[in-house]
Amino acid sequence: MDASSSCNQHAPELVFFDLETTVPKRGGDRFWVLEFGAIVVNPHKLTEIESYTTLIRPKDLSLVSVKSSRSDGITRKAVENAPSFEDVAEKIFSILNGRVWAGHNIRRFDCVRIKEAFDDINKAAPVPVGIIDSLGILTEKFGRRAGNMKMATLASYFGLGQQKHRSLDDVRMNLEVLKHCATVLFLESSLPNMLHSQWYGSPSVIMTRSRSNGKSPCKEETSRKSPPTSFGYQRTVPYARGSLGKVTEKVKGLLCKAQGQPPLQQLLKHSHSILSPGRAERIIEARIAVGVKYNSFVKHSSDVNTNGHHNV
Repeated sequence: MDASSSCNQHAPELVFFDLETTVPKRGGDRFWVLEFGAIVVNPHKLTEIESYTTLIRPKDLSLVSVKSSRSDGITRKAVENAPSFEDVAEKIFSILNGRVWAGHNIRRFDCVRIKEAFDDINKAAPVPVGIIDSLGILTEKFGRRAGNMKMATLASYFGLGQQKHRSLDDVRMNLEVLKHCATVLFLESSLPNMLHSQWYGSPSVIMTRSRSNGKSPCKEETSRKSPPTSFGYQRTVPYARGSLGKVTEKVKGLLCKAQGQPPLQQLLKHSHSILSPGRAERIIEARIAVGVKYNSFVKHSSDVNTNGHHNV
């Protein structure tokens, strides 16, 4: 067995869990757990390994509504014969302890309620090796394109049905929402010019690479035409499209001014090596200047020699 296989085999499992609780009638009242539901998931395949759910009878049944406003809501009658939290605490501990906890808004709610419930029975609470709160992650990575970040809204956005507000159903929905969001984000990162939300309704953005830019290997070009069939390295063209004719006219003008100058022949001989319009003009102007000075020097030297003077 290689190192990577061994590492994957010993990676901590994920446990998605959710709690249903009473709703406090007054500020300062606490929440009481009415239902616990969890699924243990393989982190590499996202397959469900085991599941567990149970209703829980609170100490004071009067805190539970006789009727629920939800069709599948938990009523007083539903929990009156359910086990107490102390009765199921050992099982819940074994499900949660030493695993990565995952869920929607679990940092602020479910994790706190679990700690309170174990404190009530004077037992040590389970400890996670990590926490994945899908509310925080999706707010940061997926954004509010689906509206608010409630599980019901996200599920509706992806057509996953209506949230039932029952623990086991909700954790399975949570996992499916994460899968859908991750798939969309993966596709957007792979095909940003086609799928990313900031480019919806705009001309396609073509990503090209250039060796000429040392700071960044990529640049963006906007094209109203169909995108290229492939991506690859492209050499930088020194002339802007449509400007080559203007450059030629400028060079011609300089050449006309320089006719007859000795350096001109050398310039024409090596003109094929000119790389850019700016460089071409600078070379021509420099050589013309040299030619003018050269002719002036020759003429002046001739005049000096005729008069019998010698200059060092």
